[in-house]
Amino acid sequence: MAKRTILAPVLILLGVYLILNQGGNMGPGTIFATFWPTLFVIPLGLFFHWLYFSMIGRGVGLLVPGGLLLTVGIVCQIAMLFNNWGTMWPGFILAPAVGLFELYWFGGRNKWLLIPINILTVLSLLFFSVMSIGSVLSNMSYLQPFVAIALIVGGAWIIMGRKKHM
Repeated sequence: MAKRTILAPVLILLGVYLILNQGGNMGPGTIFATFWPTLFVIPLGLFFHWLYFSMIGRGVGLLVPGGLLLTVGIVCQIAMLFNNWGTMWPGFILAPAVGLFELYWFGGRNKWLLIPINILTVLSLLFFSVMSIGSVLSNMSYLQPFVAIALIVGGAWIIMGRKKHM
């Protein structure tokens, strides 16, 4: 059973990598350099989760590093596979929020934990959206004149529009 749970994700990721890297050179160094988060970081995060759930309620503090490492591992793996570090870096801000949320959810439900969780989550989502929109717009530079004209027309329409009397 343990061999299947380890071997299955490794084979899936290797297959995805082979599909995405058709025609590229495939050596052990390339595989190791691409899948280091799956080999080291994600299993460590899963190990912390396994420790917590095997102790059944004791050791709730294990969830913070577990959630953090699992999130960081997933962010790094996606960034390595698609070479988009410029878009994925806000995941590092989200990682402590995930760990703290697990502490909140499985711990004593301390309401004060929601403050840093919400701040970090909103910051991360804000940066994700800004980076994603910037990435999309930079890849569609041919649309820039149309967007500029639409913004100018929209601003002029707001300025010239009828004013409502109260």
